[in-house]
Amino acid sequence: MSLLTVGSVAFDALETPFGKTDKIIGGAATYITLSASYFVRPNNLVAVVGDDFPQSMIDILQSHGVDTEGLQIRQGEKTFFWSGKYHNDMNTRDTVEVQLNVMGDFDPVIPAAYQNCEYLMLGNTSPAIQKMVVDRLTKRPKLIVLDTMNLWIDIANDDLKALLPLVDVLVLNDEEARQLTGDYALVRAAATIQKMGPKTVIIKKGEHGALLFQDDPTQSGRIFFAPALPLEEVFDPTGAGDTFAGGFIGYLAKTDDTSFDNMKRAVIYGSAMASFCVEKFGAERIIDLTPEEIQDRVGQFVKLSAFSVDL
Repeated sequence: MSLLTVGSVAFDALETPFGKTDKIIGGAATYITLSASYFVRPNNLVAVVGDDFPQSMIDILQSHGVDTEGLQIRQGEKTFFWSGKYHNDMNTRDTVEVQLNVMGDFDPVIPAAYQNCEYLMLGNTSPAIQKMVVDRLTKRPKLIVLDTMNLWIDIANDDLKALLPLVDVLVLNDEEARQLTGDYALVRAAATIQKMGPKTVIIKKGEHGALLFQDDPTQSGRIFFAPALPLEEVFDPTGAGDTFAGGFIGYLAKTDDTSFDNMKRAVIYGSAMASFCVEKFGAERIIDLTPEEIQDRVGQFVKLSAFSVDL
């Protein structure tokens, strides 16, 4: 089943307690499409870069079955750039520098070949851009998944709330869920978000796993918790949330099953993909995975959370 991803393709410069990098490839759509490529093809991309973006990285995306017809390359302009520094706990970071460059006036163009996509992943970018994409599709996809962040909740709250009724699944972290709803309790926060539009809410908790909510969790709705895999070393959490989202929607598109039970499996696959991402800087670790590695990692998640008890 066809998947369309819209978001940023970018340069990152990172510093963590394990080291630092110069400019490397990043961006929400990069992580999402690479992660999803292990589950579904075609994997269509709408994004924008400058003419400084290397052809070698476009070649890597294409080798993963990512269709780049929707990737705009703007001559004489520069690619979006973000620089950040992580604290010792790896859960908090400071933004050192942001250069919007081509993302400052990104106008997403949907190629005709992408119009019949069954699954739409709206990667983290401004709600105004995300809504443009939904409005420009001639047919509503079977499932629309939206990722957002604290910046948009802060500076584009009205735009975000206008977009939420149009999507099926919202993905955000625990801090963002509390910021959006004003409620510290995540069960109540999820219920509040569902009243804003999305019937399914995924709240990421970083190294503490992820929560999947459907129906009203305050009224015995369906809730699923996926643990995070304990790792000996975490080099770089950048892109882990986007890699999770790519694995999640990629698995749903592969199986073409949006039931709650299958979403639970998709959360596990997304968590498995994210656990690979943090093992090296940037997207390096998720470029050359094998199916055997992925299945073995999913098996580790199964063992981590399986138990039996006599009641």
